[in-house]
Amino acid sequence: MEETNKILAKIDFLRIVFARIITLLPKFDIADKTVLPYGLKPHTRSVSWIVEQVIVQQAKFRKDELGLDEVSFDMPDTCLHDCVISKSGQKYFVNVKIHNIGGKENKNDISAVEKLYFQYSANPDYDLVFACVGVSFKENSIFFDPNYLEIFSAQFLPIYVNPRNDKIQAKYNHKMEIRSRKDFLKLLKKNSKSIILK
Repeated sequence: MEETNKILAKIDFLRIVFARIITLLPKFDIADKTVLPYGLKPHTRSVSWIVEQVIVQQAKFRKDELGLDEVSFDMPDTCLHDCVISKSGQKYFVNVKIHNIGGKENKNDISAVEKLYFQYSANPDYDLVFACVGVSFKENSIFFDPNYLEIFSAQFLPIYVNPRNDKIQAKYNHKMEIRSRKDFLKLLKKNSKSIILK
């Protein structure tokens, strides 16, 4: 119970932080019309890495304004989290996602099961929280939607594993399934082909 309450407290804290971040985020252009004369394809895949970088770099740039001690985003590509937010001795491991608010709420690949399993097994202090921010597209510009924000924990995800790529799939606005770390690891192992083979 104490373990799950700590995760819920992290979610509540990060919801406040990211709600503030998205009100501060500027609209920005990906390229001018000489480069992209027909505009961006309104699909998150076309811009996701850039938009995630805008979010984490703005969080670091505005850390004092946000009341944070530090925001680190120099992570290897293989890392589950995009940034580490530090506040009062507490570290928050955050993976940033984006959602095209002009699209439907479908199931999305959230994270690789094998990576989650081994990170959670190896480090008992590791809790991964996802922050999903809404964006809209207009020609070559990206706009952040201050009314769309989903904050959720890896440990509380509904466990459906895509058999084609061994990734957990869920809607960003899913209902949390509160469970212990031990139960989370059991479910990952039970539903994954890659972990069983190891």
